Amino acid sequence: MTTLTPLYLLAAEKKSAEVTDWSARIAWVVGLAVLVALVYWLMRQGWKWRGSLQSGLPELAAAPEGFDREEAVLTLTGRYHASTTAGQWLDRIVAHGLGARSRAELTLTASGLDVQRPGAADFFIPADALREARLDKALAGKVLPEGGLLIITWAHGGTLIDSGFRSDHAAEHPAWVEAVNHLTSTTEGTAR
Repeated sequence: MTTLTPLYLLAAEKKSAEVTDWSARIAWVVGLAVLVALVYWLMRQGWKWRGSLQSGLPELAAAPEGFDREEAVLTLTGRYHASTTAGQWLDRIVAHGLGARSRAELTLTASGLDVQRPGAADFFIPADALREARLDKALAGKVLPEGGLLIITWAHGGTLIDSGFRSDHAAEHPAWVEAVNHLTSTTEGTAR
């Protein structure tokens, strides 16, 4: 004859399974944090390496003495997106702070283009260094709708550079293209 074990004894003998293995969970979190830190460090090293490769680029010019913003042909407030080697929309230039995105205030005068960037290096492009302006949709990994970027091509230290800007009011872009291209054509005419 078999004896039946009372149910309360069976229930007392069973244990609940462990719900959380804290040591394994902590190991995964620490491992993931180390991986994220490593990827960030590698990205930073790549940025520095690109800057050292572009160290031959001369320092950026500042606005000349007596530069008068009151003589502005056009002004624009918006965003500075990036600068690349002209014609190479993914070849970002990071030397001298040109790789840093920022807010921007552009002032175009007969003497050149003044770019004021709060939180980043300001620079000045003399009128004789300006080459052209056009509307485009992509620059240095930033892709916008067709005509969403104002691209200004300029010469600096023997290198042609495309700099991308986006106005707070995109309807201003065509006027900028026309004004910069007009300025470059008159500058080329006087340089000859």
